[in-house]
Amino acid sequence: MDCAEIDIQDQPLMAPRMARAPLSVRKTLASLLALALLLVVVALFCLMIGSSHIPFSEGVRAFLAPSDRSVEGARTILLQIRLPRICLAMIVGAGLSIAGAALQALLRNPLAEPYILGISSGGTVGALVAFSIGLGITQITTPLFSFLGSGLVMLLVFTLGHRRGLLDTNALLLSGVMVGAFFSALILLFTALVNQDIRSTYLWLIGNLSGAEMRSIVVIAPLIALASLGLMSQSRALNLIATGDETATHLGVEVEKVRRASYLLASFITGLAVSVSGVIGFVGLVVPHTCRLLLGPDHRLLMPASFLGGAIFLLLCDLVSRILLAPSEIPVGVVTATLGAPVFIYLLKKRW
Repeated sequence: MDCAEIDIQDQPLMAPRMARAPLSVRKTLASLLALALLLVVVALFCLMIGSSHIPFSEGVRAFLAPSDRSVEGARTILLQIRLPRICLAMIVGAGLSIAGAALQALLRNPLAEPYILGISSGGTVGALVAFSIGLGITQITTPLFSFLGSGLVMLLVFTLGHRRGLLDTNALLLSGVMVGAFFSALILLFTALVNQDIRSTYLWLIGNLSGAEMRSIVVIAPLIALASLGLMSQSRALNLIATGDETATHLGVEVEKVRRASYLLASFITGLAVSVSGVIGFVGLVVPHTCRLLLGPDHRLLMPASFLGGAIFLLLCDLVSRILLAPSEIPVGVVTATLGAPVFIYLLKKRW
């Protein structure tokens, strides 16, 4: 039997009592179009809102009339400060969210997420290693080292999460928390040894988008988009893996091959995101869980919805971080943690 003939509604991921109509092309396109339009509206709204008030008409002239000197200040704020930050928030939020959705499917655990599993901390250590040995001077070496750090942590966590040859998700989560704490300590050690600015390291540890640069975004955005497409292409296989490895194998899925590829892509996305934004937690937990509740557990819709939803979520969190204490701002990681921690506690209590 071909896996395309199996409807995920037969055995939905982490929502066995939720009765839903089978996924249709019309529902998929309508849902994704609505999310895409919402993303455009939110991005434009965030572009116009900030500590410096820019009237809408002035903002329009800044974009459409490049020779108009009267809006030169607004043009500088919009194009050189806010636009790169908005682009960075969208690509980082989208990447972390779809990585979280993939990890939750592979582990069949709603608590799985790059930050909780320690993958983000590993990526940060990799980026700091590149800086400390003088290689973090291009837009290529830092993401590469960050990816290697994320991959190393994922390998370590999954090795520790196995008991007697079987993956224990409880042990995996605990291993991720402990490994993440260890790598956070390494970050502080690097800071002390290479005498880096303490404030910069602090902002890196809790996530920060204020240093957005278009030259970095141009490098990582296509890579995250391609890796995300790779994860989306595994949607049907993830549907079956979410029901159990034995069932998926019986229906023709090469489980280990899909798992290795998905782990690699999730680590790659996380490493890229961390290399430019620092450790932003809980995006990969909150967004996929919300999309699953609203749209159902079918990964053919859940994966692209998480991608778009993650971009929207981090845009709104960054907007809050910019205007809550304006003209000062708080790191966006504080906002995501404030929203994500209660969700994590709720899922933890619900699961156990």
